Amino acid sequence: MATHGLPTWPWTDAHVDALPVPEALLLEGMRRWSCATRRGLAGLPEARLPFIAENVAAAAPALDAVMRLGGHRFAMGETVHPALMGDEPALLLAFALAQRGPRREALAAFLRLLPPAGAYAAMGPAIGLSLSFRRAGLLLANPLRG
Repeated sequence: MATHGLPTWPWTDAHVDALPVPEALLLEGMRRWSCATRRGLAGLPEARLPFIAENVAAAAPALDAVMRLGGHRFAMGETVHPALMGDEPALLLAFALAQRGPRREALAAFLRLLPPAGAYAAMGPAIGLSLSFRRAGLLLANPLRG
């Protein structure tokens, strides 16, 4: 599957404070998970904390599953880093496509980050996270619309 031709993502050089609430929440969960695992702790409890505040705690295990597939392969910033960095924009794109776009494009976005087996395995949890966010009224930006 070709991974070229995917839409450019408006958050590539974004400051964290400029992100919409759903993207900022997801980013905080991803960063907390990554920071915890770098310290040798379980990522799920850390990722769940911001999700509890927005009534999407059910999305935390799905995020944990996707992040485990990437493990230390994902380049993530610290929770206090002011701008997006590393794989953060690409992960936000993949989750947004899982929620708002065609599944084939979400898969292509995950293929940029993971080997094929991992990308396919990430789709189920990514869709689950997307559904939890949608049920709570948290819609990620649609990357297929300007």
